[in-house]
Parts: sequence; C-alpha cells; structure tokens
Amino acid sequence: MLTPLPLGAEERSTWLRLSTACGLKPAALRALLGAFGLPQNVLAQPFATLAATAGDEAARAALAPTAPSFADQLEALHAWCAVPGNALVTLADPAYPPRLLAMPDPPPILYVQGRLDLLHARSIAVVGSRSATPQALEDATRFARIFASAGFTVVSGLALGVDGAAHRGALGERGGTAAVIGTGADLVYPSAHHALAAQIAQCGAIVSEWPLGTPARAANFPQRNRLIAALVEGVVVVEAAMRSGSLITARLANEMGRDVFALPGSIHAPLARGCHRLIKQGAQLVESPEEVLEALGVPLPDSARASIQKRAQTAAATRCPAPNDSPRNGHTGSPAHLSPNALRLLDALGHAPATLEILAARTDMPEATLQGTLLQLELAGQLNLLPGGWFVRATPD
Repeated sequence: MLTPLPLGAEERSTWLRLSTACGLKPAALRALLGAFGLPQNVLAQPFATLAATAGDEAARAALAPTAPSFADQLEALHAWCAVPGNALVTLADPAYPPRLLAMPDPPPILYVQGRLDLLHARSIAVVGSRSATPQALEDATRFARIFASAGFTVVSGLALGVDGAAHRGALGERGGTAAVIGTGADLVYPSAHHALAAQIAQCGAIVSEWPLGTPARAANFPQRNRLIAALVEGVVVVEAAMRSGSLITARLANEMGRDVFALPGSIHAPLARGCHRLIKQGAQLVESPEEVLEALGVPLPDSARASIQKRAQTAAATRCPAPNDSPRNGHTGSPAHLSPNALRLLDALGHAPATLEILAARTDMPEATLQGTLLQLELAGQLNLLPGGWFVRATPD
C-alpha cells in the first residue's frame, strides 16, 4: 500500500499557507514550486524573484500575511492528520496521483482518507443524475459492480442518486471505489451519505482538494468534477438532464482525452436527454458494462464473467419474458388527481418497462395494493400492459 511522505508541523504549515493563499492559483503555485522547490523555499524568496517567475499577482498572494483563521486551520489539520487512515499528499510527494500531474492546475495538496493506492489504479468514473430513476440506480449499481470486479476503481462524487449507487455497487469488489468530494475532507455532503462515506473511508478512498471545514458551495462542484475526469480512463454517464453536472464531467474528460460513454434512454424521459446529447456529440453509446471494458481494452476475467452469468440466470428465472409488442393504447391523462400510491408507483416505473416483481421490489407495496394501484394507473391512461406481463408508461398522443 502506498504511504505518503511524513510531514513535520512546519512543512504542513507552509503547504497549508500556500495552498490557501487568496489569489494564488494552482498553476502559478506549481510554477513557483517548480522553480524553488518546497514551500518554505518559495516563502524565503523576495517579491521580485517570485514575480519574475509567476507574476506580480502570484507573488503578492504568496507573501501576503496569513488570515486570522490560519492558526485554527493549522491546528485542525494537525489533528486530522493524526487520525489513522488520513493523509495529506502534496505535489512534492511521490505518492501524488500521477494522472493529476498531467493537469495544468493540479491541486497543491490532497486530503485523502482510506486507500491512497486506489488513486493510482486503473479507474472508471460512473456519474449521473442526483434525482435518478429507479432504473438508473439499478444500472449504476450493476455497471459499477462489474467494473470493480474487473479490477477498475470506480470513481464518483458521493452525490445522491447515481453517484451513491455507483459507490455502493463497487464496495467490496476487487477494484473498490473512490469518492471525490466538493467539501473539506472532515465534512460529508449530502448528510444522508454519512454511513456510505464511512464505508468508503474504511474500504476505499475519499479525496478532497478543499481545506478542512470547507462547506458545500455550488462553485466547488464543477472544480470537483475536473478531478474526477482527470483521475480516470473513461467516464460513464448513466442518466443526465440537459443541465447536469455530469455533462461538465463528460466535457472535461473529453478535453483531457478520456473516453466518454453514455447510456441511452427513452426519448420521453427528461433525464435521458443529457445522455442523448452526449451521444450526438460523439460519446460512445453503451448498453452493458462489458462494452465499456472492451473499449478500454480490458478482457473480462473468468471469475467476473462467471459471476455476471450467474446473476443473469437468477434474474431470468424470476422474471417474465421480455416485451415484444407495442402498447395496447397510447393515451394518457393528467396525473394531478392520482393517489399518493399511484404517483409513487409511476415514479418507480420510470421510463423503461418493468414487471410486477420489479415494481414490488422498488416500492415494497403489498401485492394487493400494488395490483390495485396498477389498475388505477391503467384506467387513468398513465401506463400500458405489454405482452409478457411488462408495464410501461403510456406514450403521450
């Protein structure tokens, strides 16, 4: 397992000072470190020397007095680094993730909880909507599990929806999972993912470029997405609306020369439109995790293939035959007057066909309630029954 270089109190202080200096951009700091070595050497230079290397603005920022809160930040950093499993990894550390070094603006320091080696492994990002449909959650979990069983680390952003499903799918598999977060490493956002974050810190890796105590801010997440894109060989977008952070990750990945993959969906599903846009722009349309692995030149291990086949056989034995005909009717009414159970079931159905067994698993409704609610939706023109016992949303006229 990789071990970062130990840092003394003074070294932590100088790294923290430069990494949090207001107005000192990562690219300028990298130039200063490249010219003078460690932060303490940078801080020992006169203004003119620093300005000649990185410009007046960077020189002023580097030599500016520390903020009043700096002492408290440093004390918190010392305490955080003392916790087993926590590591501060600097640009000068051989353990710094090599893929990030190819960026023009790599973070000067990374706060890492858990397995640092996962940030050096072959990896795939699985990202998508926070308000994911049940089908997208199932797809994200399955894709991530197969990627991780094939030895890839699954990277995502710990957000609700697809991100959380991807992390859960990869936990416990050979490749593991890494979460790149948009807050300080001592915080968990969203709060609903406290338990998941604890699991990832124990079995995988959590990484942040933000100082401890940094809260969730909207501006942080696009910057977080650039780290996700930089760490991986490819990005798989499971589901995304037209205005989605996942599209930012995909764009950044494409600009960095990474492969971009997108799962197609129904033309009637708002959360499929972002994926369709990516496909139109050149992303690879994929329908299975095996297609992604093949595109990355990775043959599926026999053990993983056997596990996949076993799961497929189990699923086939418990479901009805796939639909092979069109809906019996296509009219839809307004869902405004549907019961809460009907709205819940319609949401669980999403925009892909599902059987009674699938809907029962997604909703935990008693069988009688489920059957009655399905009938209510069919009579209201909200869904259609397909041959083979499959239900599908009704297509608007």
